[in-house]
Amino acid sequence: MTAPTPRFTGDAAPYGGGDPYADYRTADLPFTHLVDLADRRLGGSVIAANDEFFAERENLLRPEAPRFDPEAFGHKGKVMDGWETRRRRGASADTPHPAEDDHDWALIRLGAPGAVHGIVVDTAHFRGNYPRAVSVEATAVDGTPSPEELLADDIVWTELVPRTRIGGHAANGFPVSVRRRFTHLRLKQHPDGGIARLRVHGEAAPDPAWLTALGTFDLVALEHGGAAEDASDRFYSPPANSIGPGRSTRMDEGWETRRRRDTGHDWVRYRLAAQGSIRAVEIDTGCYKGNAPGWAALYGLDATTGADPADHTAPAWTELLPRTRLQPDTVHRFLLDAAPPVTHVRIDIHPDGGVARLRLHGSLTEHGAQRLAARHTELGGA
Repeated sequence: MTAPTPRFTGDAAPYGGGDPYADYRTADLPFTHLVDLADRRLGGSVIAANDEFFAERENLLRPEAPRFDPEAFGHKGKVMDGWETRRRRGASADTPHPAEDDHDWALIRLGAPGAVHGIVVDTAHFRGNYPRAVSVEATAVDGTPSPEELLADDIVWTELVPRTRIGGHAANGFPVSVRRRFTHLRLKQHPDGGIARLRVHGEAAPDPAWLTALGTFDLVALEHGGAAEDASDRFYSPPANSIGPGRSTRMDEGWETRRRRDTGHDWVRYRLAAQGSIRAVEIDTGCYKGNAPGWAALYGLDATTGADPADHTAPAWTELLPRTRLQPDTVHRFLLDAAPPVTHVRIDIHPDGGVARLRLHGSLTEHGAQRLAARHTELGGA
């Protein structure tokens, strides 16, 4: 039985000095290991908002944790790291409070369209100026619609999070049960206030027609539907970083393990977008200068045969790249000769260290293309 998601309500205490996160309310959520589909690094954007008087809407999708400077004030008031609207007022002196339906809204374009499993509305540092409640809707509109087009009467919005009371200075998490492919979200705060960050965790569901047109692409990239399923160590940074877009510019933008003091090694297991044939590999140790792995090896498995990817001792795992010496802060490129079709790949690093990016260039098999198209249809794609 799945445990209920923790709920936070009410104000947090005024900031009293010291660590601003000391009284921050949060909990383990079952979906936060999944990719943030709204991540700006994937192309996510807050394309419109009805109000952003105190703090800009773009802050909602900043990848770093919200920051708080108690001495930062501007000409409009306290500088907050989030999206904050002005205080709503009623229609007259006799009705000074906002109407029941009054709310502020922001339109978010997902960087990677997909199926949403959970949403986090983070009100970090908004202690007495957070919204009383929030709600979230989603729609699927391909292409690059304008805010005016998204707000047109003919656009159908699906409720993912009903209007729900939330708490200040807290990570307010909401599981989502609607399993459809969405491209845009509408975040509402009732009636007004401030939200520090929005995270939209789920599974990317790329357009199979686009991937077919590309022919050869990175089969494990997050934006193409790849995923880091499991890893031996997540001490410094998560393994999903290693299949993110672009090159990393800092150590914390890759995957890095703690220092091993035994005779073992570290690893990450990835699921590809679908069954594919890998022809070229890039292992990038960018920014890892004194902590790059000494060696790396790659193995592949085809789960369509019934083999279990979680069983790393299974004979179905085939060596794609033998244990090979790596250099610090370097992009290593390898050509694979007649590698078998696979659905999963595991990288073993010896003994430990950091991998900035892994790229697996290839193309879908006929079976993989059919499965990807079927998945697209299952999620409501055209």
